[in-house]
Amino acid sequence: MTMIDREAREQRRREQAGGARRLRDSGVLDDLFAKIDSGEVQLDGRDGLIQQLIKTGLERGLQAELTEHVGYERGDAEAPFHDNSRNGSFPKTVATIAGNVELAVPRDRNGSFTPRLVPTGQRRLGGLDEMIVSLYAGGMTVRDIEHHLASTIGTDISRETISKIVDEISDEVLAWQSRPLEAFYPVIYLDAIVVKVRDGGHVGNKAAHIAVGVDMEGIKHVLGIWVQQTEGAKFWASVCAELANRGVRDVLIVCCDGLTGFPEAIEATWPDSLVQTCVVHLIRTAMRFVSYGQRKAVAAALKPIYQAPDADAAKAELAALAASELGKANPHTIAAFQNAWERFIPFLAFPPEVRRVIYTTNAIESLNYQLRKVTKNRGHFPNDAAVVKLLWLAICNIEDKRALEREKERGKPSRERKAPPRLIEGAVTTSWKKALAQLAIAFPDRIRPYL
Repeated sequence: MTMIDREAREQRRREQAGGARRLRDSGVLDDLFAKIDSGEVQLDGRDGLIQQLIKTGLERGLQAELTEHVGYERGDAEAPFHDNSRNGSFPKTVATIAGNVELAVPRDRNGSFTPRLVPTGQRRLGGLDEMIVSLYAGGMTVRDIEHHLASTIGTDISRETISKIVDEISDEVLAWQSRPLEAFYPVIYLDAIVVKVRDGGHVGNKAAHIAVGVDMEGIKHVLGIWVQQTEGAKFWASVCAELANRGVRDVLIVCCDGLTGFPEAIEATWPDSLVQTCVVHLIRTAMRFVSYGQRKAVAAALKPIYQAPDADAAKAELAALAASELGKANPHTIAAFQNAWERFIPFLAFPPEVRRVIYTTNAIESLNYQLRKVTKNRGHFPNDAAVVKLLWLAICNIEDKRALEREKERGKPSRERKAPPRLIEGAVTTSWKKALAQLAIAFPDRIRPYL
């Protein structure tokens, strides 16, 4: 903690202590404290002091609104001379972050009074909707939220109401999923997490694919989320068409993990784009059936292949490994590279600066790791739209929490900052300027219009 932070905290403590002391010394709270000590008044929970303060404050505000509307104070002797008059009140239950509050909402004789403090038809106040959406984004189910609100703040909200509150953000999700995009992304990463979705009368696994684009400034953006309906080129053709319709005119490199039909869809939409297999995914596939005792040796033997200066050198290294005793003992490792060879070798044509950028989809995998923690609490999703909604909310929630942590450390020296950086949205790709310079040499005609 810096000296400035300490001084600011001490200043707040002094001010709050002084205010509390003046209020206590005035004696206005003595009767209240006595009732609290005797158990006659409780601070929180159902019918607690906090709820009663909310009730009193809201009803006082509603009476002030009605006074302004009818033109006279309550009990005014000249009330009969006004065109409109008070007409008692009606009960209304509103849910707040302190629990359910029973209000007496005043009304007028003409029926023209419309409250602003507690609008007609509104049953929830005090940021309760935001709390529910935040709990949902954190991975809690509708049933969990219902129980949590009832057990913590004594607010009874039905599952149907909670579902409606969460569904209200569907328009925001749709707007985000269809927002215009940049015309050019040098690199796009694509990866997926597996979720369970109900389809008709059956629950099955589906892949929720997340695309992250790197713009000319090296800043990462989540371009969209797609739940894969069917395997193959048809699905990926629809995804590429959607990106093109949202404004993407060209992509240099798309880094992904060997998806069926994806290279064909990319080549049909952006003919000059390269589809690069994620090298880390390829290594994992190659190591999948290697025995524990040989893992270190195989991993070391694979390095000369993916660190080779060019495709010919890599092919020679792979042939040498295949002919060795280690390669003969692990034919699956050799086959993994051979099967992915055409989508692996574009990586070898680039200098080290570009290789570091397209070597792996780890940037998006770290996001997927956070999202899996959110989705694991659910047995399954009712439909594809529910998957997209939760993942979008979770991404927003993760970024907001990290931004809040960074804000608390603003002004501290870099060595004292421990808050996590941006996860994806708005993060800057490491060594991007060097990579962009090399890409400009490799693709001068395609990059020059966007410089």
